[in-house]
Amino acid sequence: MKLVWFRNDLRLADNPALRHACAGDEPVAALFIISPTQWRQHKMAPIRQRFMLAQVDELGRELAALGIQLHLLRVETFAEVPAALADLCREHGVTQLYANQAIEIDELRRDHAVSAALAEQAVSCHWLNGCCVLPPGRVLTGSGEMFKVFTPFSRAWLKALDEEGFVIHRAPAPRGEPLPWQPLAERAWVDEALGELTADPRWPVGEAEALRRLNIFLEQAVLDYGETRDFPAIAGTSVLSPYLAAGIISPRQCVAALQQRLGYRPQSKAQLGFVWLNELIWREFYRHLLVLIPTLSMNRPFKPETAALPWSWDPDDFASWCEGRTGYPIVDAAMRCLNATGWMHNRLRMIVASFLTKDLHIHWRLGEDYFMSRLIDGDLAANNGGWQWAAGTGADAAPYFRVFNPTTQGQRFDPQGEFIRTWVTELADIPAAYVHQPHDWLRLKGRQDYPAPMVDHAVARVRAIEMFRSLEK
Repeated sequence: MKLVWFRNDLRLADNPALRHACAGDEPVAALFIISPTQWRQHKMAPIRQRFMLAQVDELGRELAALGIQLHLLRVETFAEVPAALADLCREHGVTQLYANQAIEIDELRRDHAVSAALAEQAVSCHWLNGCCVLPPGRVLTGSGEMFKVFTPFSRAWLKALDEEGFVIHRAPAPRGEPLPWQPLAERAWVDEALGELTADPRWPVGEAEALRRLNIFLEQAVLDYGETRDFPAIAGTSVLSPYLAAGIISPRQCVAALQQRLGYRPQSKAQLGFVWLNELIWREFYRHLLVLIPTLSMNRPFKPETAALPWSWDPDDFASWCEGRTGYPIVDAAMRCLNATGWMHNRLRMIVASFLTKDLHIHWRLGEDYFMSRLIDGDLAANNGGWQWAAGTGADAAPYFRVFNPTTQGQRFDPQGEFIRTWVTELADIPAAYVHQPHDWLRLKGRQDYPAPMVDHAVARVRAIEMFRSLEK
């Protein structure tokens, strides 16, 4: 028997591990491992756990309709997985294991241990690329090394894709009579491990839903994406990140759909659709970096010298940022939106990350962990890459000169304060002329229901730049 081990690739279509396992007539079974303790250690947000498990439920039903049984195992930590998998393979006569490659260091160590444990039982392991359009190691410099800078990576990625191409594979055909499926909500041990399993209705699961969102975005927003993507009050983004993070849709499906919509694959900023494609390439870049530099998975900075920066760990300042009580309306609106919905617009992620690291001078690791503990689309590579970019410790050419001004960012990207008023209810009735700097207006009204700014941005900016300049001495 062949066994397909699903992880962050919870889909039937364009799933290399599933496709290879279903080649031939040998019986196929599937597996998903629930690891509550490990998930908590990795700061996985409860909303992300519920979203993922709702998709596992959907996947189990779809596999059962194809005649493939999805086994569920509860294994608390990655260290226990090799033995548990070996027992399952022995019990069901598994001779081959198929899975799409993991890129994070703990997951890689787990998979190496699994290979070693199963080799003792003569079970062969097949690890395939399901997380990237082009696998890590495929996009190389002229000297055969992996890239550390985005722009040349992007050019090389586009060239490699033109040379190599790709194919989107359909879901497998039925392999037998449909099988019964017991919903996760009826399994007591799942509830005991994870609590309430009800998924957030704002985030319906299913491959059909992911494709529906993709198609709506491509039909209605992709051509204007370059102009609208930075405005949180506008529905100008694809909102596909939770589906990509859980593997409900693949990046190859996104690239193929974009190409089909446009009739070509954009190659430069001058072509419509390129700005969104470039975001997918950024996603690829951060995943390739995680493979090239495994210490990124271990709380280490991309630029080793920045480990000496005198970051703050002030718990009160950090709590004010987490709760949206900084006195800067766009920052507070973004954080309250995150806490309430489990999602944050990408422009807002950059603004709040810059504020935490460059205005409050708090270590990016605290922000990175907090995002992971709240985001429905939490993904180590993208989250770490984004935080280190904002903090000035990551893959960027001129890090410490970039310090976002939270007031002007709000004025530029939420000019009428629509997003701010939605989430900072204290400012719901404030005129647009004052929404980004509300404190004088509030004083005139005799109100004290919104906090004063935590810091003077101009002073904090100077100190942030001095922190980085001190590394050059």
